[in-house]
Amino acid sequence: MTDQPSTICRDSILPLLERYVVLLYDRTSESNSVNEARKVLFAHQGRSIESVPPTREALYQHAKRSVYHAGLIWIQCLLLQPVLPSPDLYGWKKQDNGMWNPFWTILAEAASSLQELVHCACKKGCRGQCKCFKSALPCTALCKCGGDCA
Repeated sequence: MTDQPSTICRDSILPLLERYVVLLYDRTSESNSVNEARKVLFAHQGRSIESVPPTREALYQHAKRSVYHAGLIWIQCLLLQPVLPSPDLYGWKKQDNGMWNPFWTILAEAASSLQELVHCACKKGCRGQCKCFKSALPCTALCKCGGDCA
């Protein structure tokens, strides 16, 4: 990745990174996708959201920032006047105050989809004490019933 930092390809490099990150979080996982591993670890193995891998998009942005640092900045660290492309091409976003901050993802914020995280422990026939039923939400794949109740 640092040999050709301008060619961070979603199709060639990212799948290798995804598999590596999946194994960091669950060494027995058969998944090649961080998004699939997130789902399995959170919904079926009960891991907290803090202990699951990043989304594919967040991993891609992080890889771009890493390549910018290692493949562009540090490679040229001994040059008197290094030539650097704009950081906004490599996972950074310029704020109104002129500071550069990490650009995390193009995905919507979690707050807009938090309702999907409400889940129940019902085995079947969700009524009464069911968290989903109380919230007037349909059961999802996160629920013990698997979203199959009516």
